[in-house]
Amino acid sequence: MSEPVELCCLLRARPGAEAAMTAYEDAVLALLPEHGGELVSRAVGDGADGHPHEVHVYRFPDQAAVDAYIADPRRTARAAERDRVVASTVLFPVRIA
Repeated sequence: MSEPVELCCLLRARPGAEAAMTAYEDAVLALLPEHGGELVSRAVGDGADGHPHEVHVYRFPDQAAVDAYIADPRRTARAAERDRVVASTVLFPVRIA
């Protein structure tokens, strides 16, 4: 049996694109349940002093579900939009306590 995968994602918006990044995230996060994923937590900040604009915590049943979400054609079709609004993404494994 596969182990669940828990991830944290730190997102920084391009200057002036904060609202557009949130709209982009709204759209792609809606795809999570179709891949067995769950958005455990979503925190939205102002990005001041170099802090992330959004912090997400995800839970997936296994790595295959993560890979399917990342490769979802509806998500990948928005790559240009993502590049336009997201300055940086840091994704790393965590253990949800």
